[in-house]
Amino acid sequence: MFRLIGNRLLLLAPTIIGLSVLLFLWVRALPGGPATALLGDKATPEAVARVNEAYGFDRPILEQYFIYMGRILSGDFGNSLLTSRPVLEEFAARFPATLELTAFALLFAVGFGIPLGYWAARHVGRWQDQAAVLLSLMGVVVPVFFLAFILKWVFAVQLGWLPTDGRQDPRIDATHYTNFFVWDGMITGEYDAAWDALTHLVLPGVALGTIPLAIIARITRASVLEVQNADYVRTARAKGLAPRLIRNRFVMRNALLPVTTTLGLQLGLLISGAVLTETVFAFNGIGSFLWDAIFNLDFPVLQGFIIFIAVIYSLINLLVDVSYGLIDPRVRVS
Repeated sequence: MFRLIGNRLLLLAPTIIGLSVLLFLWVRALPGGPATALLGDKATPEAVARVNEAYGFDRPILEQYFIYMGRILSGDFGNSLLTSRPVLEEFAARFPATLELTAFALLFAVGFGIPLGYWAARHVGRWQDQAAVLLSLMGVVVPVFFLAFILKWVFAVQLGWLPTDGRQDPRIDATHYTNFFVWDGMITGEYDAAWDALTHLVLPGVALGTIPLAIIARITRASVLEVQNADYVRTARAKGLAPRLIRNRFVMRNALLPVTTTLGLQLGLLISGAVLTETVFAFNGIGSFLWDAIFNLDFPVLQGFIIFIAVIYSLINLLVDVSYGLIDPRVRVS
């Protein structure tokens, strides 16, 4: 297991280096050069010369790359053109919101996706199976932004059951230590603030978690059907083992192996794919911040976001490999 973790960590270095080279070349290929892109409408010849000197854009290309890598490794991604604050500070302030939303969406997807897939496999060929497959297809086909607007219109505007947007009612005087609003409300004893933050997560979390739910349900269904027909399951039934024991120890434990891999991939997609959902619900996370950066050509933010997501993806893959090894003993001994 430790060798597995070490090998995955070693693979992280060439991934980051390769991505840094691509980003370095992309910034240098911008129209007018990186200094012009950073300055925007303020790109006078004097200002461009000052930026080139300050950031080392007038130096040899290889020296520029080493300067660039030094800043990345030290966490210096530059300042946002919109807020004039360091990009890393912006991410640190907004990432808890995205992570909180992602956690809710993933819990929603797992909590309904795995039972739905197992239920469909137990009733394969019947109307229950067909209904589950139809729901999973709808979950994949319906665009996230369209579903977000529908949920918002029905449950927030028409019924008034849930808030329309934001992370928390601004009228609530809540204490925020970690920027995880639900957790902050729990640790400070402000349970009304925690509940309000949780209700603000429902609609965007459901909209964001619908596609992962459908994918998890389909993977679970296929995996359970495959495991149910395995020789060791038939042998366990022939020996007269209890159905619950067969289901928990033999069927679900082995069926969850491909589901674990799917969960890791979906977690990375949820973090990077929260842009539209956060925009629709005015959820102040890195997704909405990235949306503003795209339309305002805030290149430091875009560059930092790409590297940030690459690191997150690599860490998630490491977590998936470790989880897979804990479930499957064959991986632990390899």
